[in-house]
Amino acid sequence: MKLPHERFEYSPIASRRPWKLPKGARIAVWTIVNIEEWSIEKGMPRQYLSSPQGVAVMPDVPNWAWHEYGMRVGFWRLHEALTRRKIPVTTAINAHVCESYPAIAQAMLEARWEFMGHGVVQGAMHLLPDQRAAIREAVRLIEKFTGRKPKGWLGPGLTETWETLDLLREAGIEYVSDWVNDDQPYEIRTTSGPLVSVPYSIELNDIPTMVIQHHESSEWLQRCKDYFDRLYAEGARNPRVMALAVHPYISGVPHRIKYFEAVYDYMRKQKGVWLTTGEEIYEWYRKHPW
Repeated sequence: MKLPHERFEYSPIASRRPWKLPKGARIAVWTIVNIEEWSIEKGMPRQYLSSPQGVAVMPDVPNWAWHEYGMRVGFWRLHEALTRRKIPVTTAINAHVCESYPAIAQAMLEARWEFMGHGVVQGAMHLLPDQRAAIREAVRLIEKFTGRKPKGWLGPGLTETWETLDLLREAGIEYVSDWVNDDQPYEIRTTSGPLVSVPYSIELNDIPTMVIQHHESSEWLQRCKDYFDRLYAEGARNPRVMALAVHPYISGVPHRIKYFEAVYDYMRKQKGVWLTTGEEIYEWYRKHPW
């Protein structure tokens, strides 16, 4: 077992040397579309509608179908909105999606989205009987479909055990985004060499905002604008990274899609914004650390 202070150094951002981004950008913004596979034969990863009397039901039809709407309809709204605006995208993908939802996987491949490891099917890393084998299977399936190994990894629900970082690096993963503790990348030590942490976000993730906190749909737009404005201002002195993480069954629904689109229309009007992917941020940091 290794504690965080054994994995990476504490580094106050106020005393760091200014980081440089391509073309003097103030802020790097990357988009993560989480594409998941939910098994109807197990308990649901999340619930929007609780069952009568609060009992656990199997199959959980309404909550499985809630997610499935995202795969049948919501994904295509997000895909169209991002493609029309020529936004680079990273998909955090449950690798079995490549076989179970080939039309979605092919659409993302043709749009040149980065494929980021996100487990095989949706479920906490802690529940896997063989975590090493599951990580390797996720890498294998993505490489089989795309022709290249994924460089990045996002744990399902950002879950990790004490050994996950070591197993990820052992499998060839080069950056992770589970550690939401900084606005810039940094290095993490593992038993197989260094990983890089690329900033992700909990508070700009549509699950906490929309499903857990039950905010109005417009709240995500306002929160993203406020978040962007502050990082953009701070980025004049030392550039920052902003992550927008969404799910087709949440942000791809009719009453939220216009707010999703409005976030990008707002950011694209500003100068010095690097719209990019997690892999590109990782590669840049590897060559240009702060």
